[in-house]
Amino acid sequence: MDGTKARVLICDDDPLLLELMEFRLRAKGYEVIKAVDGAEALAKAEQDGPDIIVLDAMMPKADGIEVLERIKGDPVLSKTPVVMLTARKAEKDIVSALEKGADDYLVKPFIPEELLARLARLIARKGGKR
Repeated sequence: MDGTKARVLICDDDPLLLELMEFRLRAKGYEVIKAVDGAEALAKAEQDGPDIIVLDAMMPKADGIEVLERIKGDPVLSKTPVVMLTARKAEKDIVSALEKGADDYLVKPFIPEELLARLARLIARKGGKR
């Protein structure tokens, strides 16, 4: 499945990683929304209603775990799949994110095609609905 018209919010404070992910996602047909910190991620999630969110754990203004909790606690956004994409690889970090509602967890450095496959799977499971 490709990402035709699925809207992906990618949240990371690394501009090179954002650019790489945007390029790869657009090439697969996804619509891309970018955020560089936790506050912007929350604002864009509420404003743009993405189909799926890719979230870094370590960001300024609000860390990814806080953003995850706020998204999963919001009645409008709670069903939006969230993939954590972070350098945090300790068992406690992974388990904590999954317990707080993350739908998937990838550790940086990551394989871009693996991320794309995981996003496609979660979007298909959601039914592509907004």
